[in-house]
Amino acid sequence: MSGTEKNLPRNRRREVLLIGIALLVIILDQLSKYYVRTYLSPGVPWNPIRSLQRYISLTYITNTGAAFGLFPAFGTFFAVIAIVVVVVILVYQRHLSGVHWLMHVGLGLQLGGAAGNLIDRLHLGHVVDFIDIKVWPVFNVADASTVIGVAFLALSLLREGEQETQEQATPIEPDPIQ
Repeated sequence: MSGTEKNLPRNRRREVLLIGIALLVIILDQLSKYYVRTYLSPGVPWNPIRSLQRYISLTYITNTGAAFGLFPAFGTFFAVIAIVVVVVILVYQRHLSGVHWLMHVGLGLQLGGAAGNLIDRLHLGHVVDFIDIKVWPVFNVADASTVIGVAFLALSLLREGEQETQEQATPIEPDPIQ
């Protein structure tokens, strides 16, 4: 840990962690989508390793709807939802003083994912998807980040629940000084 990080209060360090992860996700998401739009033809799967192409490939598609292309006519609605999610995460994270750092990582991943797809919706009018695992609908870095963020939040909440259960189960010993 650098000297600057040591001087930051714990809550501030976790806020920086959340924002840093979100920015990293946004950068990776937007760069990957830029390369996909620039170098791939829409709907044409690409994988340099032919033997893996039936399992995974990069396939440039656009999506105006929600996850899995559901409700394509509601693109504007999903943009508004993304804005609300971004604002809620930014406000909510300021009230997380005693939670595990994993909660901040999860929220950072979700914030970056929501913002990455929001940028697409506002800039392009649709979301660019390209990771094509053949047994799953095509997705992108922002989508993966959001799902991983939810998993981290769930793990954080489970850990918190376990700690509370252990604290309740631990008998309180009388003060020997009395």
